[in-house]
Formats: sequence, structure tokens, C-alpha cells
Amino acid sequence: MESLHPRVRLLWAVRTAVAASVLAGLALVADRFVVSVPSSIVGVGWLLLVVLGTVHAVFAHRIWRFALQEDALFLVRGVLTRTDTSVPYVRVQHVDTTRGPVERAAGLASVVVYTAGSRGADITIPGLRPERATELRERLRDLAIESEATDAV
Repeated sequence: MESLHPRVRLLWAVRTAVAASVLAGLALVADRFVVSVPSSIVGVGWLLLVVLGTVHAVFAHRIWRFALQEDALFLVRGVLTRTDTSVPYVRVQHVDTTRGPVERAAGLASVVVYTAGSRGADITIPGLRPERATELRERLRDLAIESEATDAV
């Protein structure tokens, strides 16, 4: 089983801090125009969200694993609810690598595996070095093509 790059913890923690900051900003706007919210409560709430998000990022990184098995991509993830996913290569439609601005700043990339099936059946493997993401995308593409040839109907 392969794990994610350790830098993904920082990426997840920063995303949590940004979301907490947006919520704190909304609370301060609400304080001014709608209902009184003490700024100390907003500050404590922000700090609590950032700490919980950072702890969650550390545990999520410890658990997140993936492996290319003989006939399927296998993933293990989740902190409170553990999810084990097996994606047969024959179900893979196409594979992308993505690098948003925050991922580029952190020197990371993600691989997105689009599968045949219901809406939301896509699998994302975050927190990979860009070279590893490219290698993984190409390997998954090759495995999907190979499995298509052996999947006789």
C-alpha cells in the first residue's frame, strides 16, 4: 500500500484555516448587521476549527492508502468513517491529473479516476508528487486498456 506525500497534511490544514476564516468573517459581518456575536467567541471558534482541522489532516494522512492490485485500484481512507474502495480497472473510463493553485504552491498533484457507473463515482487520489501523479495516471490508463481487452462480453 502506498501513502500520500506528507505535505498534503499542510494542504488540508490550510484549506481548513481558509474555511474557518471565511466563517469567522461571516460571523463578524453578522455581528455588525444582524445579531450581536462577541468577537472573542468568533476568535475561539476560529481557533477551535483550525485545531480540529489540523488534527483531522494528520489522522487522515495516516490512514489514506492506495494500491494497484492485479485487477483493481484499492483505496483506504477516512478518519471517523473508514472507507475501503475497490475500483476494477475495467470500470475506469479515463484518468486525469489535476493541480490547482494551492496544490501547485505545495508542489503536489491529484489523480482523478473517472469510472463507469453512477454520478459521483469518481475517485480522487490527492497529495502526490507531480511526477508520481503522472506515472500513476499512465499506469492506470494502461491497466484500464489491458482489462478492456480481457473483458469479453
